[in-house]
Amino acid sequence: MREIIRSDVNEICAYSGIVEAGDYIFINFCVGNVGQSIENQINGAFDHLAERLKTVGLTLESVVKMDCLFRDVWNIPVMETIIKERFNGKYPARKSIQTEFAHQGGVEGLLFQLDAIAFKG
Repeated sequence: MREIIRSDVNEICAYSGIVEAGDYIFINFCVGNVGQSIENQINGAFDHLAERLKTVGLTLESVVKMDCLFRDVWNIPVMETIIKERFNGKYPARKSIQTEFAHQGGVEGLLFQLDAIAFKG
């Protein structure tokens, strides 16, 4: 069995931002542009995801599954437009969930976050 590699570790909150297990990469807590518009936050989260993927030699096209968390799920069409722009037709499976984030900034703070699984075959 190959080694599981954990990186982007947050000791204070007890999680790994990136976990490499076999041919799969698990990435969580992708956020960006907190406090800005939903469009900017979604693009910021995808930028954050792309940066993390780059550290393991991958791109957005390697993403096979995403969990997309919204403060307001009625913003799903905004995300879908951005996905069409950024994934060039190579769309991952995905799930969208509405949640109240336990994050600084309250209602006007964090509006979108995503977790992803990528394939490194």
